[in-house]
Amino acid sequence: MSETVYHKLDLRGAIIPFSLLKVSQVFKIALPGEIIEVLCNDPGTQADLFKILPATSYELVMSEEMKEEATYRMAFKKKSSGPVR
Repeated sequence: MSETVYHKLDLRGAIIPFSLLKVSQVFKIALPGEIIEVLCNDPGTQADLFKILPATSYELVMSEEMKEEATYRMAFKKKSSGPVR
């Protein structure tokens, strides 16, 4: 990924409700165009993030599974300052 990551959240080991809360808090303060990178252990976290982030407010820049570390890595670019549920 060649773009600058402005917010990096390492949520490995965190429970999903906390992970979702933390991502939504950072998403609210991020400016349009900024990238938020999330590291987590649970494969369901990405699907859960899609449920809480308005589809028109972000672009999924990158998503990968790092098998040797049992980690999932995602990066979102904020498009607008729309509301987060």
